[in-house]
Amino acid sequence: MTISEPAVPDAPTRVLLVDDERLVRVGLAAIIGAEPDLTVVGEAADGADVPDAVARLRPDLILMDVRMPKLDGIQATRRILETVPEPPRIIVVTTFENDEYVYDALRVGASGFLLKRARPEEILRAVRTVAHGDSLLFPAKIRALAARHGGAGGTGAAGARWHDRLTEREAGVLRLMAKGMTNAEIAAELYVSPQTVKTHVGNVLGKLGARDRTQAVIFAYETGFITPG
Repeated sequence: MTISEPAVPDAPTRVLLVDDERLVRVGLAAIIGAEPDLTVVGEAADGADVPDAVARLRPDLILMDVRMPKLDGIQATRRILETVPEPPRIIVVTTFENDEYVYDALRVGASGFLLKRARPEEILRAVRTVAHGDSLLFPAKIRALAARHGGAGGTGAAGARWHDRLTEREAGVLRLMAKGMTNAEIAAELYVSPQTVKTHVGNVLGKLGARDRTQAVIFAYETGFITPG
């Protein structure tokens, strides 16, 4: 008789908390640390401390306050993504969803944003969504931010060259990504396998030079390929 090995659970997602308010860090740590698939590996009180914390702790994901006294979340996000070979995903945390800093953070490479007043279940869903990377976090809110802050390019020569990079199917997948659909949902919509969708998504990211879905969708809004309306 063959005895199968017990399944080895996936390692928990390693989360770094960055906020200059200690009470915010304590609250987030309590919410996240109670989950078996998540673990808080460290905290930092300012964006200036993030590079060292990332080097020491190797988090998978950072919850990053947008506004901090020495180095804000935007600059810290840019610094991490430019200097760390395999950088963690970053969710910026803000008080106001229409904060002009939020869209700037998404443009420089953050994978999503979260309101400080979010309920615990919303915080956990956001962390898991971004950590897994197979759907867009809060697509309607990103669409609203794009309508308010995004550009309306895409009609010039550069825009035309960009559009030409994608096949018709890849362009369709990008539009469905912008709606926040998962790979499984896109596969059902297009009557293809999830693996095929994963391949198309990878091609889209590669052709756009985008790190993740959020960056691809923001770029699509910026160039006018997808309109916020």
